[in-house]
Amino acid sequence: MKKTVLFAFAAAALLQLTSCLNTEREVGTSRNADKVYSPPTETARVSSRTVLNTVRAAHYFSNTKTKDTFILQLAGPKIMNGQARFIILSSTGDTLRKEVMPATALLDERQLDDPQAATVRDKEIAILRGMNSFFADDRFVQPAIPKAATQPGEVDAKVWSAVKADTRAVGFDYVTAAGKERRLAFDKSQQKAVIVAE
Repeated sequence: MKKTVLFAFAAAALLQLTSCLNTEREVGTSRNADKVYSPPTETARVSSRTVLNTVRAAHYFSNTKTKDTFILQLAGPKIMNGQARFIILSSTGDTLRKEVMPATALLDERQLDDPQAATVRDKEIAILRGMNSFFADDRFVQPAIPKAATQPGEVDAKVWSAVKADTRAVGFDYVTAAGKERRLAFDKSQQKAVIVAE
Protein backbone atom coordinates (compact mmCIF):
# COMPACT_ATOMS: atom_id res chain seq x y z
CA MET A 1 0.00 0.00 0.00
CA LYS A 2 2.81 2.42 0.93
CA LYS A 3 4.59 1.62 -2.33
CA THR A 4 1.47 2.43 -4.38
CA VAL A 5 0.96 5.78 -2.63
CA LEU A 6 4.66 6.61 -2.95
CA PHE A 7 4.60 5.67 -6.65
CA ALA A 8 1.49 7.82 -7.29
CA PHE A 9 3.12 10.78 -5.46
CA ALA A 10 6.33 10.38 -7.52
CA ALA A 11 4.38 10.22 -10.78
CA ALA A 12 2.43 13.37 -9.88
CA ALA A 13 5.64 15.22 -8.98
CA LEU A 14 7.28 14.17 -12.26
CA LEU A 15 4.22 15.29 -14.24
CA GLN A 16 4.28 18.68 -12.50
CA LEU A 17 8.00 19.09 -13.20
CA THR A 18 7.67 18.31 -16.94
CA SER A 19 4.72 20.68 -17.16
CA CYS A 20 6.86 23.49 -15.75
CA LEU A 21 9.70 22.65 -18.13
CA ASN A 22 7.39 22.73 -21.15
CA THR A 23 5.94 26.08 -20.10
CA GLU A 24 9.42 27.56 -19.62
CA ARG A 25 10.52 26.22 -23.02
CA GLU A 26 7.41 27.65 -24.70
CA VAL A 27 7.94 31.04 -23.05
CA GLY A 28 11.63 30.96 -23.99
CA THR A 29 10.85 30.43 -27.67
CA SER A 30 7.81 32.71 -27.76
CA ARG A 31 8.02 35.97 -29.69
CA ASN A 32 5.80 37.69 -27.12
CA ALA A 33 7.19 36.19 -23.92
CA ASP A 34 6.90 39.48 -22.05
CA LYS A 35 3.19 39.95 -22.88
CA VAL A 36 0.53 38.25 -20.83
CA TYR A 37 -2.34 36.84 -22.85
CA SER A 38 -5.74 38.15 -21.94
CA PRO A 39 -8.83 36.84 -23.73
CA PRO A 40 -11.01 39.33 -25.60
CA THR A 41 -13.80 40.86 -23.57
CA GLU A 42 -17.41 41.28 -24.56
CA THR A 43 -16.86 45.02 -24.80
CA ALA A 44 -14.20 44.60 -27.51
CA ARG A 45 -14.96 46.98 -30.34
CA VAL A 46 -16.03 45.77 -33.76
CA SER A 47 -14.23 47.71 -36.47
CA SER A 48 -14.49 48.09 -40.24
CA ARG A 49 -11.91 45.30 -40.57
CA THR A 50 -13.89 42.75 -38.55
CA VAL A 51 -14.71 39.78 -40.81
CA LEU A 52 -18.38 38.87 -40.45
CA ASN A 53 -18.67 36.10 -43.06
CA THR A 54 -16.52 34.39 -45.70
CA VAL A 55 -17.60 32.24 -48.64
CA ARG A 56 -15.12 30.25 -50.74
CA ALA A 57 -15.44 28.23 -53.92
CA ALA A 58 -12.98 26.39 -56.15
CA HIS A 59 -13.58 26.58 -59.88
CA TYR A 60 -11.72 26.31 -63.16
CA PHE A 61 -11.01 29.83 -64.40
CA SER A 62 -7.42 30.71 -65.34
CA ASN A 63 -6.33 27.13 -65.96
CA THR A 64 -8.21 24.11 -67.27
CA LYS A 65 -6.14 21.69 -65.17
CA THR A 66 -6.23 23.31 -61.71
CA LYS A 67 -9.00 25.17 -59.95
CA ASP A 68 -8.70 28.75 -58.74
CA THR A 69 -10.07 29.95 -55.41
CA PHE A 70 -12.96 32.42 -55.41
CA ILE A 71 -13.43 34.29 -52.11
CA LEU A 72 -16.15 36.64 -50.98
CA GLN A 73 -15.49 38.18 -47.58
CA LEU A 74 -17.86 40.49 -45.69
CA ALA A 75 -16.17 42.87 -43.27
CA GLY A 76 -17.45 45.76 -41.18
CA PRO A 77 -19.13 46.66 -37.92
CA LYS A 78 -22.56 45.48 -39.18
CA ILE A 79 -23.79 43.44 -42.14
CA MET A 80 -25.82 46.25 -43.74
CA ASN A 81 -23.00 48.79 -43.83
CA GLY A 82 -20.15 46.32 -44.39
CA GLN A 83 -17.90 45.94 -47.40
CA ALA A 84 -17.73 42.78 -49.50
CA ARG A 85 -14.28 41.90 -50.83
CA PHE A 86 -14.34 39.75 -53.95
CA ILE A 87 -11.00 38.04 -54.61
CA ILE A 88 -9.87 35.45 -57.15
CA LEU A 89 -6.63 33.59 -56.37
CA SER A 90 -4.90 31.30 -58.84
CA SER A 91 -3.80 27.82 -57.82
CA THR A 92 -0.26 29.22 -57.47
CA GLY A 93 -1.44 31.96 -55.08
CA ASP A 94 -1.42 34.92 -57.48
CA THR A 95 -4.23 37.47 -57.13
CA LEU A 96 -6.18 37.52 -60.39
CA ARG A 97 -8.90 39.92 -59.25
CA LYS A 98 -9.61 42.04 -56.18
CA GLU A 99 -12.72 44.15 -55.92
CA VAL A 100 -14.56 45.84 -53.07
CA MET A 101 -18.29 46.52 -53.13
CA PRO A 102 -20.86 47.54 -50.53
CA ALA A 103 -22.67 44.67 -48.83
CA THR A 104 -25.96 46.03 -50.16
CA ALA A 105 -24.82 45.00 -53.67
CA LEU A 106 -25.43 41.41 -52.54
CA LEU A 107 -29.02 42.22 -51.56
CA ASP A 108 -31.46 40.71 -54.05
CA GLU A 109 -34.87 42.25 -53.36
CA ARG A 110 -36.54 39.25 -55.02
CA GLN A 111 -35.43 37.24 -51.96
CA LEU A 112 -37.56 39.48 -49.72
CA ASP A 113 -41.27 38.75 -49.24
CA ASP A 114 -42.13 42.46 -49.18
CA PRO A 115 -39.20 44.81 -49.97
CA GLN A 116 -41.07 47.87 -48.58
CA ALA A 117 -41.87 46.19 -45.25
CA ALA A 118 -38.54 44.35 -44.89
CA THR A 119 -36.76 44.86 -41.59
CA VAL A 120 -33.02 45.34 -41.22
CA ARG A 121 -32.77 41.70 -40.08
CA ASP A 122 -34.64 40.53 -43.22
CA LYS A 123 -32.17 42.46 -45.39
CA GLU A 124 -29.18 41.09 -43.47
CA ILE A 125 -30.42 37.53 -44.01
CA ALA A 126 -30.93 38.29 -47.72
CA ILE A 127 -27.34 39.60 -47.96
CA LEU A 128 -25.97 36.43 -46.31
CA ARG A 129 -28.06 34.31 -48.70
CA GLY A 130 -26.68 36.39 -51.57
CA MET A 131 -23.18 35.57 -50.36
CA ASN A 132 -23.97 31.86 -50.25
CA SER A 133 -25.23 31.87 -53.85
CA PHE A 134 -22.58 34.28 -55.21
CA PHE A 135 -20.46 31.42 -56.61
CA ALA A 136 -23.31 29.19 -57.77
CA ASP A 137 -22.41 26.82 -60.62
CA ASP A 138 -24.84 28.49 -63.02
CA ARG A 139 -22.82 31.73 -62.79
CA PHE A 140 -19.88 30.07 -64.55
CA VAL A 141 -20.20 29.73 -68.33
CA GLN A 142 -18.01 28.23 -71.03
CA PRO A 143 -17.06 29.60 -73.48
CA ALA A 144 -16.84 32.98 -71.81
CA ILE A 145 -17.95 34.72 -75.00
CA PRO A 146 -20.36 32.92 -77.35
CA LYS A 147 -19.46 32.95 -81.07
CA ALA A 148 -22.52 34.99 -82.02
CA ALA A 149 -21.91 37.69 -79.38
CA THR A 150 -21.11 41.24 -80.44
CA GLN A 151 -18.50 43.35 -78.70
CA PRO A 152 -19.84 45.85 -76.13
CA GLY A 153 -18.59 49.41 -76.52
CA GLU A 154 -17.02 49.57 -73.05
CA VAL A 155 -14.80 46.49 -73.57
CA ASP A 156 -11.32 46.80 -75.11
CA ALA A 157 -11.15 45.28 -78.62
CA LYS A 158 -7.90 43.36 -77.98
CA VAL A 159 -9.27 41.85 -74.76
CA TRP A 160 -12.52 40.93 -76.46
CA SER A 161 -10.89 39.20 -79.42
CA ALA A 162 -8.34 37.34 -77.21
CA VAL A 163 -11.02 35.93 -74.90
CA LYS A 164 -13.44 35.19 -77.75
CA ALA A 165 -10.74 33.22 -79.59
CA ASP A 166 -10.20 31.02 -76.51
CA THR A 167 -13.12 28.57 -76.64
CA ARG A 168 -12.03 27.02 -73.32
CA ALA A 169 -12.18 30.36 -71.46
CA VAL A 170 -14.56 30.37 -68.50
CA GLY A 171 -16.75 33.37 -67.75
CA PHE A 172 -18.06 34.31 -64.31
CA ASP A 173 -21.23 36.44 -63.95
CA TYR A 174 -21.99 38.56 -60.89
CA VAL A 175 -23.80 41.74 -59.90
CA THR A 176 -21.71 44.86 -59.25
CA ALA A 177 -22.20 47.66 -56.75
CA ALA A 178 -24.24 49.63 -59.29
CA GLY A 179 -26.61 46.67 -59.68
CA LYS A 180 -25.38 45.85 -63.18
CA GLU A 181 -24.44 42.35 -64.28
CA ARG A 182 -20.79 41.87 -65.13
CA ARG A 183 -18.89 38.98 -66.70
CA LEU A 184 -15.25 38.27 -65.94
CA ALA A 185 -12.97 36.01 -67.95
CA PHE A 186 -9.27 35.19 -67.88
CA ASP A 187 -7.22 36.72 -70.69
CA LYS A 188 -4.23 34.41 -71.25
CA SER A 189 -2.35 37.00 -73.30
CA GLN A 190 -2.34 39.46 -70.37
CA GLN A 191 -2.44 36.77 -67.64
CA LYS A 192 -5.23 38.54 -65.74
CA ALA A 193 -8.96 38.55 -65.15
CA VAL A 194 -10.73 41.03 -67.42
CA ILE A 195 -14.25 42.37 -67.85
CA VAL A 196 -15.82 41.08 -71.08
CA ALA A 197 -19.41 42.22 -70.53
CA GLU A 198 -21.16 44.76 -68.34
